[in-house]
Amino acid sequence: MASLPRTSNRVRHPVALASCSIGLPRHTLHQKIEAIREAGFDGIELSYPDLQAFASRSCGRDIAEDDYESLCEAGKAVRRMCAGHNLKILVLQPFSNFEGWPEGSRQRRDAFARAEAWIDIMDAVGTDLLQVGSSDSPDMAQDVDRIVADITQLADMLAARGFRLAYENWCWATCAPRWKDIWDIVKKVNRPNIGLCLDTFQTAGGEWGDPTTKSGRIEAGGVTPEELSKAYTASLEELSKTLPGQKIYFLQISDAYRLETPMNSTTTPDSGLRPRGRWSHDHRPLP
Repeated sequence: MASLPRTSNRVRHPVALASCSIGLPRHTLHQKIEAIREAGFDGIELSYPDLQAFASRSCGRDIAEDDYESLCEAGKAVRRMCAGHNLKILVLQPFSNFEGWPEGSRQRRDAFARAEAWIDIMDAVGTDLLQVGSSDSPDMAQDVDRIVADITQLADMLAARGFRLAYENWCWATCAPRWKDIWDIVKKVNRPNIGLCLDTFQTAGGEWGDPTTKSGRIEAGGVTPEELSKAYTASLEELSKTLPGQKIYFLQISDAYRLETPMNSTTTPDSGLRPRGRWSHDHRPLP
């Protein structure tokens, strides 16, 4: 989380709610913002799909996800709306499948074009922080040096505008599913404007949970519940001793339901999501 000025020798961290984690499809972004303010939060994580839905409603027509001019205009309106409710937009999220595409590929060109556009949207909505999820595309490079080079370039693009990058491990990602993986990448990037987004679901969901088992726990390799819990506890202890506080840009507290019927272990053809990705997208508890 970002910190506010010190009071009484303690740092007060602002508390935000992700706009994608509240309400039903029928609820507007304005209604979500009003509810978040009424509940006493300091800010919001602005979800790109919510911004797109707001832009479509405001324009009276469907706004495409790459209609960046319309999205920037809508972003300015969202900024004013949040300010009117005394809320700060802490971060724009989630920027995904950016790093690791082959040099010269269409996907790589698209990724960098999207990055430039999202940076413009950040300026419009008035946030200095971009949340980047570790890529889950099966076609991305397995070479960590390639990933580091791409994330370094993105960090430099953001720095040119005075912005920061919060890199998050997605527990179904291709190359960086654990907190250790993204921490290694962030250290190699070695830029002052890059840190981590830690998510309780992403950490527990990758190192302890498994939506494809009846127990909801990892069972691969015949690991016992006791061995699993011991390993997970050791990982969290290492996290607490390893990560500098100033490199944790924000913490997301989230969860997922244990499924009565376990998922199959294959990737869903229509969404391209692996089981943990489907678990994250479709089975989060919402207020």
